[in-house]
Amino acid sequence: MSVSTAAPTAAAATDQAVCCDTSASLPVLGRDVTVPLVTGGEVTYAALDYAASAPALQRVWDDVAAYAPYYGSVHRGAGYLSQLSTDLFENARRTVEEFLDCRDGDQVVFTRSTTDSLNLLAAALPADCQVFVFETEHHASLLPWRDARVTYLNAPRTPGEAVATLERALAERDPHGPALVCVTGASNVTGELWPVRELAAAAHTHGARIVLDAAQLAPHHPVSVRELDVDWVAFSGHKLYAPFGSGVLAGRADWLTEAEPYLAGGGASRKVSRRVDGGVDVEWHESAARHEAGSPNVIGAYSIASACKALTEAGFDTLVAREQHLIDTVRAGLAEVPEVRVLSLFGDDAPRVGVISFVVEGWNSSHFAAALSAEYGIGVRDGLFCAHPLVRTLLGSDPQTQGECGAPEAAPGEKSLNAIRVSFGAGTPDEHVERFVRAVKELVSDGAQWNYRTVEGRCVPAV
Repeated sequence: MSVSTAAPTAAAATDQAVCCDTSASLPVLGRDVTVPLVTGGEVTYAALDYAASAPALQRVWDDVAAYAPYYGSVHRGAGYLSQLSTDLFENARRTVEEFLDCRDGDQVVFTRSTTDSLNLLAAALPADCQVFVFETEHHASLLPWRDARVTYLNAPRTPGEAVATLERALAERDPHGPALVCVTGASNVTGELWPVRELAAAAHTHGARIVLDAAQLAPHHPVSVRELDVDWVAFSGHKLYAPFGSGVLAGRADWLTEAEPYLAGGGASRKVSRRVDGGVDVEWHESAARHEAGSPNVIGAYSIASACKALTEAGFDTLVAREQHLIDTVRAGLAEVPEVRVLSLFGDDAPRVGVISFVVEGWNSSHFAAALSAEYGIGVRDGLFCAHPLVRTLLGSDPQTQGECGAPEAAPGEKSLNAIRVSFGAGTPDEHVERFVRAVKELVSDGAQWNYRTVEGRCVPAV
């Protein structure tokens, strides 16, 4: 759908740029891509690595393509395209506010990713802030708090234990200083849902604030800032079917407004003047623009808004039910293979999103993932998933053991302290997960059909 150049106003043109497809099927790009098999022939690619980066929704791609000819500078021009792009950028902010059910006064700041969002919040922490974070977090939420006093909490084995662990830690803190709890909504390793509302209640009871890493939650379940009662939420566009290098930090404005801008430059500054002594005085914006210096990623912001609209219109009830069918198919299939051990913190009955990690007895994880790709056209992830302490704990090894974020160095047939992750969501057809289950069974029973070798830490087919 194209934007009409005859549109009388920038806002009207912006509205026309939004695709109005209300289909609940949510088709994604790449669903018809074929890839070669090392054993000969080609097969439709089964993208089962959504937890790393989900494919773009067709809706998102179409919306971006419709807007692209009208791209212009944001907040920086009197021309028509600049006004249109500014309206589109700010309308995207309002769409995200609605998607997250933000409170009055909350700010939505556009960033590069979840990692960028949490580093922004870390830079805005008040002096002498205490941070509490479970060792189970993705590195994006485990590592940014370098200038704060951090308490790392051991991995809980039930949701109730998670709440009790946090309450004990908060009860022992200095009650007079600021504190922040950082917690995931859904694990990027196990897919398990965390008791966010209960953790938020515990944090607030003890005078702490809480930020939710919703990178794995927002693409699969509705996220309401009001209902969960979290102070901030962060997520990435590239996991929300909008892979254009964008992210969101949304929530309370006070710490963000009181902090120095995340980046200093144009856009963040409201007024700049020279002093008599030759220096420079700066008055910074108090809005979200304070932390959005430079030319913003309007394409990325628009793509996130498009994805938010598509997910909302499709209906999360429908999407969750569909995804649960896929989860049940994968878990039932893996349960039929005795050599497979699915990794879990909270147990088999824990609610989860479409993220499942496992190990296979007798197999190096990189070798197994390479065989799935080369012989079956299935893309999964292997390694430690940028959650090293959690994966080490789940594998029964020392969580302090260091390991690389990608593939292991072990060669095919050698033991590796890594796992395999399969992940999926909107746009994943039944055939992809059925092929995956069949491939796991065949590899375990019959072995790989091809020889593999390790090249620069990556297991690849031998040629």
